[in-house]
Amino acid sequence: QVQLVESGGGLVQAGGSLRLSCASSKNIFSINVMGWYRQAPGKERELVAAILTGGSTNYVDSVKGRFTISKDNAKNMVYLQMNSLKPEDTAVYYCHALGIWSGTPPRYSGVEYWGKGTLVTVSS
Repeated sequence: QVQLVESGGGLVQAGGSLRLSCASSKNIFSINVMGWYRQAPGKERELVAAILTGGSTNYVDSVKGRFTISKDNAKNMVYLQMNSLKPEDTAVYYCHALGIWSGTPPRYSGVEYWGKGTLVTVSS
């Protein structure tokens, strides 16, 4: 079982910045993919950014150049730096973990875990 706890959401004006944090109860080095999803009112949940074990990153086109995902393996933390925020970025942001290596010898399990989310509101 992995607990993910998000923090850092809030209200910000358009053009502003926020930094979201996700604390993992498990060593994130053993997690295959860490990601941030968001869900706006009336819309489906979408992947915003993801970072793989080796550090490779992916972003949805709408946030490229504005958002940066990073992680600190030593602290078991994942971050989402959001700059140049727009009203359309308003959503609940969720931390997500996919795929875990565990045991001796290590075995891969394609389980996934979600945090409870943190609300980001961008005013125009």
